[in-house]
Amino acid sequence: MDNLFSANADQATDGVAGIEDWAWSRDSRSIYFVRPNFRDEDDARRHEENFTVDIKNAVTPLSNLWVADLTAQTARQLTNLPNASVTDFDLSMDGRWVTFVGGSTERYERNITASRLYADQYLLELSTGHIERLTDNFEIAESGLTVSPDGRWVAFSGPDDMTRYTMTDNRVYIREVTDRSGPFRKLGAAFDGSVGIDFWSNNGDTIYFNHGVKVTTQLHALDIATGEVQQLTSERAALRASRDEEADTILIAYSDPKTPPTVFSVPEVTQVTDRSAWVQLVDANPQVAEFALGEESEVNWRSTDGKLVGGILVKPVGYREGQRYPLIVAIHGGPASADVLRFNGGYNAQVYAGSGYAILKPNYRGSRNYGNAHRTDIVGDYFTLGYDDIMTGVDYLISEGIIDGNSMGALGWSAGGHWSNWLLTHTDRFKAISSGAGTMNWISMYAQSDVQRNRRFYVGDDLLYDNFDMYWDQSPLKYIKNAKTPTMIHVVQGDPRVPSPQSVELHMALKKLEVATELFMYPGQSHGIPDPRNRLLKAVSEMAWMDYYVRDMGEKFQWRDVLQTLPEKTEESEPH
Repeated sequence: MDNLFSANADQATDGVAGIEDWAWSRDSRSIYFVRPNFRDEDDARRHEENFTVDIKNAVTPLSNLWVADLTAQTARQLTNLPNASVTDFDLSMDGRWVTFVGGSTERYERNITASRLYADQYLLELSTGHIERLTDNFEIAESGLTVSPDGRWVAFSGPDDMTRYTMTDNRVYIREVTDRSGPFRKLGAAFDGSVGIDFWSNNGDTIYFNHGVKVTTQLHALDIATGEVQQLTSERAALRASRDEEADTILIAYSDPKTPPTVFSVPEVTQVTDRSAWVQLVDANPQVAEFALGEESEVNWRSTDGKLVGGILVKPVGYREGQRYPLIVAIHGGPASADVLRFNGGYNAQVYAGSGYAILKPNYRGSRNYGNAHRTDIVGDYFTLGYDDIMTGVDYLISEGIIDGNSMGALGWSAGGHWSNWLLTHTDRFKAISSGAGTMNWISMYAQSDVQRNRRFYVGDDLLYDNFDMYWDQSPLKYIKNAKTPTMIHVVQGDPRVPSPQSVELHMALKKLEVATELFMYPGQSHGIPDPRNRLLKAVSEMAWMDYYVRDMGEKFQWRDVLQTLPEKTEESEPH
């Protein structure tokens, strides 16, 4: 490594605009890269002169794909698209093709969330320079465009309905790479779940993808000839397989309730199903073997409408049958996500278990892993079914004699924060709530957030400005006068996804309604808390809030609880 840093470096590209993305050619003789068409000198100067005003969706240069020949020390432009800007690209294994994404040139369709939605898929043949546009649609997000290792097929993943914006499960679309302008076949249409492309078999006959199955994640195989999907693994865990192309080895990322994330390898994909063939590559957390952990298991119950709903129950450390325990309902975000059997999961579940709580992590309606209907049932009525799923899950645990229905708290982040706010305004059964980055008002958040299209679809697909009532009826703020539960609120000040004014609205309402509340605003510009110290602060303050109101113990949050976790200052650590 020392030699790497001290070695002389040769400049491979030359241009005032710089580069945005790059990759080695398969023979290591060239470098492919994406470069903006020009450098905006006026924009550069205004930053130099400290005109730091943020212009929303500012006009930026379009980008194209180039290749630098390292031997000849020349660079050549490969694309010149008047109506698209090159973003992601990938090189085929045989070195004959480049697949790339051409994003919209319209300034309001180029932000982080819209860039995939308003983009199309392209195929470049390197020997001829011929560029083929593979898709031409509006508001359809494809992904994973790739050429098979044998160079025969080109394929991508996209919604089952490619004609309009929906949230249907993804399918794989495939055709022979040389069949210019030919139709794509849809594969996996009978599979009740999303089909993707993680890696191929070497002969191009099979596509492998990882997919959630209830509270687990498993490896699946898609047969190119028949379009049928087969589940290959059945681990009670979170398992994700991938292929290291250079080493021609299968890597397995694995975690279960007692195993922190670790990596294994097998020579062949057929050996992923044989645990005896796995070779562990790392053991980053051997100390976990000494930890006392709460038992985690899958739990299922019937919701109000009779639908079977599932999730994960974490029992407290030292659980005794017949004894009732305080409960934390930990609600995942997304909402198209799911809690699975992996180490600790979300929201520090094992920390709560070590303190004597039971934890329910419900995969409510809107979650993935349970089929397309389960995921999309909430469209047009965002909260009702999910709320029923959560509350019937609580009632099930009470009926089983596991939890004390008079000692319950709830918490969540992002969509989990949305549901926390809905619980706050629709039931007084919880003694404490912690709302993280949750919405209060779909109307105001529509313009504040960096996401519009999928929120519009979830709420009912009418444009906000055509149907304010539809958005307001599904907003927790409309029902805020029902709120009685002490509520702690956490949000990142510059959160672009669920902006902090949503949390400020909640905090102000609770203050004026004389409901106990605290608002913690963290510095940053991200949807999650970026600073590990502040993530610790959230965890410690949140548990103190639950202990105080759910179990009538402790003294709520005190700064010393966090400060005492810091290393003691020594003379050597003092600044000079």
